[in-house]
Amino acid sequence: MNQTKQANSEVNGFVIVDKPAGMTSHDVVHQIRKIAKTKKVGHAGTLDPDATGVLVVGLGKATRLLTFIVADNKTYQATIRLGQSRTTDDAQGEIIETKSCQELNENLIKSEIEKFVGDIEQIPSSVSAIKVDGKRAYDLVRQGENVILLPRLIHISAIDVHEINKVEDFIDVSVTVHCSSGTYIRALARDLGNNLNVGGHLTGLRRTQSGQWSITNAQKLVDLKSSNMTVISMAQVAISIFPSVTIGNDETQDFINGRSVRVTHTPAETIAVVDKKPSLVALAHGDGVMLKPHTVFATGNSGV
Repeated sequence: MNQTKQANSEVNGFVIVDKPAGMTSHDVVHQIRKIAKTKKVGHAGTLDPDATGVLVVGLGKATRLLTFIVADNKTYQATIRLGQSRTTDDAQGEIIETKSCQELNENLIKSEIEKFVGDIEQIPSSVSAIKVDGKRAYDLVRQGENVILLPRLIHISAIDVHEINKVEDFIDVSVTVHCSSGTYIRALARDLGNNLNVGGHLTGLRRTQSGQWSITNAQKLVDLKSSNMTVISMAQVAISIFPSVTIGNDETQDFINGRSVRVTHTPAETIAVVDKKPSLVALAHGDGVMLKPHTVFATGNSGV
């Protein structure tokens, strides 16, 4: 992947961060703001404070593309503890119940895990960031309210089981989960435990893939400085998501002024329009003949 290093106060692009444990995703955004000296920073796909791994961070105008990235498929490495239910479906919650795992065996556990592969309905954890009447579910739980979330359709393409180990009175299951956006691995741990009649919760979570970005592309937050921060250009990301068209300077000026341009192209609801650098000029609707801009990124000087 072609990447560039930038160190100015108006950075537009994406930084792939390996989020450390003990920080919220918002904490990471706050750190990137200080490093890049850019106020406008956002992220795609929240990770819980104890979770680590790939967090896609958008800077400047790139935050306007984050909505297209949030829906990307994800891959997680997780450890599920069977034999104990907790209020938050992870190790931070209070213990609800502990049950014996004596009747469980490897074949039974693997057989039950297979039932989660495919299109399934999942009820998110009550302490998720989902909004209920304008408030985050986890905030309502902290306020003592009983939060019941509606099930959501998700897709899990595969669950690879790596290890099944007995740990004291519990059983720890190490897995890799390949899933759609919106899948809650905490909820998967909870549901697996409930289906096996012993309860379960998540003890470890690491996101190793978010869409096109792997953990190998991610930079350690502790190592990041303005001088070594690798920023992926908006044009590169937009071209990877949408069909693209390259235009010249005159057409770019038309887009900046809000005018449609005549360019032969394959019709699409959203097309990435770039100049010859390439820089991202706009996202546009195309009917095959005319390109009509709906989000313009270029300014009077250049694209980004």
